[in-house]
Amino acid sequence: PHCSSVLEGLSTLVKEGVIGRLEIVNIAAAPDRARSLGVGSVPWARMGPFELEGLHSPRELRRWAEKCVRGEGLDDWFDDLLKTGQRDKVELMVKRRPNLLIPLIGLLGDPSIGINTRIGVMAVLEELENTELAALMVEPLVALTDREDSRVRIDACHALSLTGSAAAVAPLQACLNDPDPEVRETAQEALEELKEI
Repeated sequence: PHCSSVLEGLSTLVKEGVIGRLEIVNIAAAPDRARSLGVGSVPWARMGPFELEGLHSPRELRRWAEKCVRGEGLDDWFDDLLKTGQRDKVELMVKRRPNLLIPLIGLLGDPSIGINTRIGVMAVLEELENTELAALMVEPLVALTDREDSRVRIDACHALSLTGSAAAVAPLQACLNDPDPEVRETAQEALEELKEI
């Protein structure tokens, strides 16, 4: 019942030139197309990297379209999904599009994100342990080990243990000299976990 409202909002954005093209698919007539896109419910729209499910007001659609045009907003999108309990969706998207892993990890570097988002990011990373995507996590996580906020450094050390990578050892060893005792403890535990792999 919400498809016509979202379609009207998107059509307005096309008429105004905010979006350049709109492809409309009736999934009753083309169920294979819906499956190939991973569509679980309708209405569903993709604008750049953003996949929007359900009813979105014209204002929300405009906000996401403008973020897409400016090449920003992945952190906001992940934050919205994770704080509303859609971790499974984030995990599936990262597995389908590994380039999304770096902005997802980047959320951990923001000390202002809420606890639900922080837990959601860590849960997604834990699901990627022992997968080929785990190696892609090392570099963005190492970049977080020298951040000012100790919570960020703690999360980075824990997540480095999930990578199973020898490249995580030296950065974790450096964290053994961190001024925060919890960072040092987490780094030590991470190193022990890596030795078991």
